[in-house]
Amino acid sequence: MSETPARKLPKAQRREQLLDIAQTIVREEGTDALTLGYVAERAGVSKPIAYEHFKTRSGLLIALYEQIDAQQVQALLEALKRTRKRLEDVARVMSAAYMHCYTSAGPEWHAITAAMKGDEEMEAFHRELLDSYVAIYRETLAPYSNLERDALHLRCVGIIGAAEAISRDMLRGLVDEATAAETLASLIVSWLSRKA
Repeated sequence: MSETPARKLPKAQRREQLLDIAQTIVREEGTDALTLGYVAERAGVSKPIAYEHFKTRSGLLIALYEQIDAQQVQALLEALKRTRKRLEDVARVMSAAYMHCYTSAGPEWHAITAAMKGDEEMEAFHRELLDSYVAIYRETLAPYSNLERDALHLRCVGIIGAAEAISRDMLRGLVDEATAAETLASLIVSWLSRKA
């Protein structure tokens, strides 16, 4: 059942291996099959090694979510570097990236998100994650707004809330990705335009 021979790996490489195996388990068997013991078994290592890296199943799910999220944030930041420095263009890129994250992350990401509901540790992590999105949006959008920092922060909280709601409708098939992104971009522009 082991996916790789048990050999000594540096800690960071072992963690990546365990996360890759966990993601495969979620994709092939769903989150119900995901346990630290099963990940260890598939990796050909002892259970204590998996527990050393993630402590709990919640810790493993959080690590998986962080890995996927980090890739999405990096893609957004790279896209912003290539974007013309106008509010309309920045809003369009940010909105498209947000919606594309939901459609491109794959079914395992959605399964991980669902499995995170209801667990206190995972709920706290999700709140921190949303706060980090608010911070990214606030810092990225600050040059395009005359709002004071606190007012801009509150608007970005609202933008992220709207993005979450729009993306839920998109995932339910009530709106397509392009329309969802366009709607979010128009909200950003209207809320932050220097003319407002």
